[in-house]
Amino acid sequence: MQNLYLPEGCRIASPQNREALASHANIEKAAQSGMILEANAILCDRELGLHVDLGCMRGIIPRSEAAFLRDGEPIKDIAIISRVGKPVCFTVEQITRTRTGEPVALLSRKNAQRRCVLQSLGNLIPGDIIPVRVTHLERFGAFADVGCGICALLPLDGISVSRIAHPSDRLQPGMMLHCVVRAIDADTGRLTLSLRELLGTWEQNAAAFCAGQTAAGIIRSVEKYGVFVELAPNLAGLAELGADADGARISALQACIGHYTGVYIKSIQPERMKIKLVLIDAYRGEAAHSGLQYFIDTNTVTHISRWRYSPASASKLIESVF
Repeated sequence: MQNLYLPEGCRIASPQNREALASHANIEKAAQSGMILEANAILCDRELGLHVDLGCMRGIIPRSEAAFLRDGEPIKDIAIISRVGKPVCFTVEQITRTRTGEPVALLSRKNAQRRCVLQSLGNLIPGDIIPVRVTHLERFGAFADVGCGICALLPLDGISVSRIAHPSDRLQPGMMLHCVVRAIDADTGRLTLSLRELLGTWEQNAAAFCAGQTAAGIIRSVEKYGVFVELAPNLAGLAELGADADGARISALQACIGHYTGVYIKSIQPERMKIKLVLIDAYRGEAAHSGLQYFIDTNTVTHISRWRYSPASASKLIESVF
């Protein structure tokens, strides 16, 4: 069954969307059927109405139709202005004509979002796996579109087990992800997301490495006793500095946080969830945003109830229960 409530930007190039916007008659059919469409917002006028390029005619989303807010609060101006230059979803409510006879479609993003909430997001439970699109990053986490422009928070500690200083260490705006619904606010219906449960357990990640190998990693933090190096988003090891490490060397390594380094793998200890490393060489160049590897088939698995990161032999337990 086709998902009608994907994040904004996912349907704009689809054949169905293109066909619906191909002519005046097709837009009228879309209005009659209540089809959710997408097009680019090209202008925000002085009344905070969004002007949308429909191809064969102009569309306008009035300020009052720009978003569906379940808590009844008015939409913030920045939430409207920031849509300019980006795809927006909408339903066609009415087609009118200007004094000069130009056709203008009156659109509602609010109705599309209301349907998304009532028919899709409202049926979710913690543990469900859904597609999202990263919209913007903050120090405390990332915001992601979970359907029709409705945003949810992906907190920093939910992005991966390996600690990062900022969401930009792992994500960038526009990225499509799959996330797990961590929690749902009973009063507002707002979702909180998590990504780390899809990125593999300690054992699944450690299986890609063995003692005696030299691998590439990313320096994530530098302490007096050692350097934490990320080998995979859900796996990090420690390279001990030793008692003779001076302040100059520690400062030099701190300047390399976020950069690549070569590491020799001394040992892998599942019972302690430890990987001991030796730094070979830290080299400049920001870590590139690469595709994340999911250890769950997101095409077939749509829900998880429990996820255990720790190996069975480990004394420390790290898990998520939904």
